[in-house]
Amino acid sequence: MKALIAMSGGVDSSVAAFLMKEKGYEAVGTTMRLYENDMIGEDLLGSCCSAKDTEDARAVAERIGIEYRILHYEGAFREAVIEPFVCAYEQGRTPNPCIECNRKMKFTALFERMEEWGCDVLVTGHYARVEQDASGRYLLKKALDPSKDQSYVLYMMKKEQLSRIRFPLGELEKGEVRRIAEERGFVNAHKQDSQDICFVPDGNYVNFMERYRNKSYLTGKFVDTEGNVLGEHKGIARYTIGQRKGLGIPAEHPLYVTDIRPQTGEVVLGRNEDLFSNHLVAEDINLISVDRIDVPMRISAKVRYRHKEQSATVIQTGEDRIEVTFDEPVRAITPGQAVVLYDGDVVVGGGTIVSV
Repeated sequence: MKALIAMSGGVDSSVAAFLMKEKGYEAVGTTMRLYENDMIGEDLLGSCCSAKDTEDARAVAERIGIEYRILHYEGAFREAVIEPFVCAYEQGRTPNPCIECNRKMKFTALFERMEEWGCDVLVTGHYARVEQDASGRYLLKKALDPSKDQSYVLYMMKKEQLSRIRFPLGELEKGEVRRIAEERGFVNAHKQDSQDICFVPDGNYVNFMERYRNKSYLTGKFVDTEGNVLGEHKGIARYTIGQRKGLGIPAEHPLYVTDIRPQTGEVVLGRNEDLFSNHLVAEDINLISVDRIDVPMRISAKVRYRHKEQSATVIQTGEDRIEVTFDEPVRAITPGQAVVLYDGDVVVGGGTIVSV
């Protein structure tokens, strides 16, 4: 059996490669180069998929004795991930580029390369599990370590992809992964996990967008929930639902961003209680454990990666549309983010939030 290992240069994918080699697979490690440093105007040596990461991945591949190749996808990444990311913020939404990178790069481009190179499976360092149920359907499940579970950013995987994906870390805790890396002398055994968007390593996504677009974003009006003008904002791209910091508007009580209106350029401010809703609509859906949801289904749902799951009911209202109703109101449901549905530790599916 031959495995294509997606190696980011971090400790997780490095240990995943080692574990597959230990299982007897003929392994080929590869790193996707998704951008050059001058493409986004930053020194990216500390971020995911940078030149330094490539060096680390190559060193680990050599140490465990597997072939290593670099794949260049800079143009495709710009078109499939960076451009939609920028467009989303310009349209008042808050995107999740990691999900789009998984959907359009890792689990599309790498699957194509896997076929081309005659590999049987694709391997990544994600913390998640794949199992078959009694009927033979492949299911995506949460990792055993809840603190590292990444099933939320994998909900878009197709059933046919799950049959050929391997997540060797799904049943391990992070401490065990680092221990394995230390014992094998990997150069990245103590490397810090990447926390930021890979192409925005300093966290200032608006500065990145202005460099990328070569322009400054237009100012507009802050208004309250009744339409009264409260002041001037610095461009809708700078705000997201639930935001409190950086508003610069004096008030007798704390103010939060409760809505963004790209058509008028207005950012709506309100109280914390204005942020709660018990309903959302999502489109661009992907279902894994079921084919359709034609009758109301009890599930739990997450509306952001770090949010806690909430009990809810979901029903499919169109070929590419679901509606989720929560038992209790949920704070700061945000268009552009993903809602992911769970049945226990099984991922039912998910979609992109379009409205509340």
